[in-house]
Amino acid sequence: MRGPLLAAAGGAMGGPGGPLARAIRDKLTAALQPTHLEVRDDSPRHGGPPGAETHFGVLVVSGRFAGLPPLQRHRLVHEALRDELAGPLHALQIVARTPEQWQSDPRAPPAPPCLGGSKRDKEKKKKEEEEEEAAGQQ
Repeated sequence: MRGPLLAAAGGAMGGPGGPLARAIRDKLTAALQPTHLEVRDDSPRHGGPPGAETHFGVLVVSGRFAGLPPLQRHRLVHEALRDELAGPLHALQIVARTPEQWQSDPRAPPAPPCLGGSKRDKEKKKKEEEEEEAAGQQ
């Protein structure tokens, strides 16, 4: 079995990330004693300003998840990040596995695509549509 591994992701795997990424990593480590932890900042994919730290994905491998259904595992993660979820953290993708599950399949699922788009994107599209409509009326 692997030894403890804590990986951090800022923009890329291995970077320390910003203050919120570090807080997420520290709190999950303290609460769940993971044998593997990945914290991924997905904020740039969601149209936020640079350094926004609003959208994250975490992969947590912990013995604390043994015997718990996925919902209970997610609740443990949410409890550890209660303050962050009440404030700056807007979205959190959670993959919570036991060490045995991770050992049998040590691959993280890909991040889900952004389906929303930022407020700026919607405003830009609306403005473009209005300009096209005005040009068509001339």
